[in-house]
Parts: sequence; C-alpha cells; structure tokens
Amino acid sequence: MHKKKNPEQESSRRKFLKNSLKGAVGTLALTNFPTIVPAHVVSGPLAPSNRINVGCIGNGRISREHDMPGVWKHDVARIIAVCDLDKNRLQSAQKLVTDYYTKKGQASSDAVKMYDDYRELLNNKDIDAVTISTPDHWHVLPAIHAVRAGKDVYMQKPASLTISEGRLLSNEVHKSGRILQIGSQQRSMPQFKKACELVRNGRIGKLHTIYVGLPIDNPAESTVETDMPIPAGLNYEKWLGETPYVPYTLKRVHPTNDFSRPGWLRCEQFGAGMITGWGAHHFDIVNWGMGTEYTGPIEITASAEFPPAGNLWDVHGPFKSENLYANGVKVLASNSYPNGVKFIGSEGWIFVSRGNYSATANDPASAAKNSKALDASDPRILSSVIGPNEIHLIDSKDHHGNWLESVISRNPPLAPIEVGHRACTVCLLNHAGMKLKRKLYWDPIKEVFKNDDEANAMLTRPQRFPYALD
Repeated sequence: MHKKKNPEQESSRRKFLKNSLKGAVGTLALTNFPTIVPAHVVSGPLAPSNRINVGCIGNGRISREHDMPGVWKHDVARIIAVCDLDKNRLQSAQKLVTDYYTKKGQASSDAVKMYDDYRELLNNKDIDAVTISTPDHWHVLPAIHAVRAGKDVYMQKPASLTISEGRLLSNEVHKSGRILQIGSQQRSMPQFKKACELVRNGRIGKLHTIYVGLPIDNPAESTVETDMPIPAGLNYEKWLGETPYVPYTLKRVHPTNDFSRPGWLRCEQFGAGMITGWGAHHFDIVNWGMGTEYTGPIEITASAEFPPAGNLWDVHGPFKSENLYANGVKVLASNSYPNGVKFIGSEGWIFVSRGNYSATANDPASAAKNSKALDASDPRILSSVIGPNEIHLIDSKDHHGNWLESVISRNPPLAPIEVGHRACTVCLLNHAGMKLKRKLYWDPIKEVFKNDDEANAMLTRPQRFPYALD
C-alpha cells in the first residue's frame, strides 16, 4: 500500500515547487491557473526531491508521441518509472526516457524503473503522479487505484468504457481529493478557447445548432482472422482485462514491430470507435461552448453502418446523430461534416478545428480537411474583444503543463474528471442510439434512460474476474 508523505514535508515541498516556478518569471498567480513555466525558462534543474516524480502506465503510441514528451519537457517533472504489459514496449520506453534525459544533460545514476504491473508502480512511494495512456478498457481501474494510492493522474480520453464506470471514477477522484486531468488537449489550443468564449459571450447571438464533424475508422478491410500464438513478453490475459477472453490475433491488439495505429481501436470489445475516440474531444468543446459541462442531452437519435457480424474490426462506420439539450440547442454529429465544431446562432456562426495539428504521426483525420483552425460568418466576430466583465475561460497553452500546475497548486485542472465523464457520456449515448436505432430519452441528473430497460442495460458491461471494479 502507498505510504503517505509526511504532511509537513509535503507542504514544504509544494511551497518549494511553487517558489521555483514563481522565481523563473517573477510572480505567478498559481491560484488562478497560470501557464506553467516552460522548461527552458527555469534556471537550472530542480533538486530531485523537489520535482514531481511521474510514472507512465501504458507505453504505446500515444504515450511515446504525446504524453511522455508532454511531461518531460517541463523541468518541474521527472519521469522515473514506466509500466507496460508488453515487455518489448516496456524496455523500449525505458530506453526512450533514459536517452531523452541523457541527451538533455540530465542523466541520472538511478535507472528509470520498469514495472509490468501498475499496482507495483503505484506502491512506489517516490512516485507523485502517473500518466495513464492505456487502451480505453484499461482507463478506469488503474485511475481508481492511482487516486486511492495518493497519486495525481493525467489520463487519456475517453474517460471510460461505460457510463457507469465513468460515474464511479469521478466519484472516487472527488472522494480522494487527488488531481485528475483528462487528455482533452483541445482545451489548451487557443482557437478552441477563443471560439468557446465568443459563443458564451453571445457574439453569434442566440445559439441554436451545433455541427460536430468526426472522422471514422472504417474497419471494412478486416475480416475474421485466424488465432495466433501470443507473442513472447506480452501478458495477453491481463491485457484483455475486464473484457471477455478471446484468442489472440495481431490485429486485435497492437503491432509488434512498430508503434503504428493499433487494432484494438477498431474492436468494440475495447471501445466504441471514433464516436468516443474523437467524439470525446469535440463533444467536450460542444459542452465548453454551451456551458453544459456538467449535464448532457435529454434526447438522442442516431444511426450508423456496422461491419458484417463476425468481422474482427467491428466498430461503427459512417454515422449521424442528433442530440437535443434542455436549453433547446440541437447538436448534430456525422462523419459527413468537416472535422471540427460549428456553432450556429441567430446572428452568425463560428467554426473551430485543430487546423494542421496532430497528436500522433498517424492521426486518422486528414490535415488537408482541417487546415483552417478558426473561421466565422463575419471576420469581425473573431476580432471581437472579450471585455473584463464578460465570461473568461481558463487560459492554458499546454495541457500537460496545466496538469502539473494543478498538482502543485491543488487547484482543479482545465479538464477535470467530471467534465471528461460528461463529454464521454455524450459519446456513449450516441453509440447506444446507433445500436438501438430509436430515439432515446436521457436524464442527465440521475444518469439513466427514461423508462427504457434495454437502453439502461447498456450503461454497464459484464466484467471478467479479477479485473472487475469494486
């Protein structure tokens, strides 16, 4: 079990971290969510005892290309441990981290520790915080165990595999008092903040419709695949986790020779497809722009094309959905719309997307279709200045940096767990609509479908021992 730090020592340590950040650029109002000081601004590396020591759980594509670099560029943090169920990926991650610090001139005589069991990593009292960059079906359980062990968490989206799991995780995080940031990094991109501020402050008049364009991960090219021997070094039984046991095939898990896009993203056993994969990002922006971050739609209608029964890759293909919120706003989503979010009001519209940004080298969305990051029906909308007495959203230029700020200040992060859970819920409601092919009525307060036992059965999934949530 994690041994708690001495309260006086911990208070002194946090004070040192805050002062270290303040000293780099003068006075920083940490209580008001500043942008964390870039690594190159801090005057020299901090003493090891005064850094945020981070363990990285899950060492695949998103960890190597996004989460690890997002953490290690800040001198206030140090990655001291890695964890994966694939021995080859584990060893590669250790080398990746070690080589980075060596090249940066921050080599340590202490080797980056390797763990094949995240519970053992969590028992390391030197680790303050963890990143969770695992497949979707392995988000909630390690996050719950992490906050119970006294660790702060940066967790990849979507928040959960099911709505009931997301509710449990949010409750556990709030009960623990730990910091959990969801990897909804669009909130730390300036165009999304600007778009949402303009909408929230009425620059397009009364909001009535929102269009959400998502990419799809059409799995049509994959059919039934023959069972294969489990690769040496992969704990496949544990990798399956709470989901049912099925024979190993390469396209069900991840590549063995590189870190390209893994097959599990296309299997409903481990997630819902792009409706959660990208939907968690865009529906979060929908909620941010509407000010509905702690609620959800009340009516959902959706349809989608699915591969033939028996296909290994079985997530949805082309789809469309309509969500009605209690404020009267309709949110329409489809792969046929441009990738991004378009807010339409009585006096104009605003469109926002990632532009040419990609989190990893092989994001499924084409940059050519997302070249314009911010657009409006009238250029004057975008040049409008938000006044001092209007709504100002939290300003963050760096999502991992914002998380590290929160770890130090103990203030809520930009994308806290409840906000992430609510965005994920919208995605899963749409997925339920795709499956049931009829209008669904949702109670966002009680978090149940109204008078619909069949739909409510989809709020949970059977869980396999010993990986079930308690």
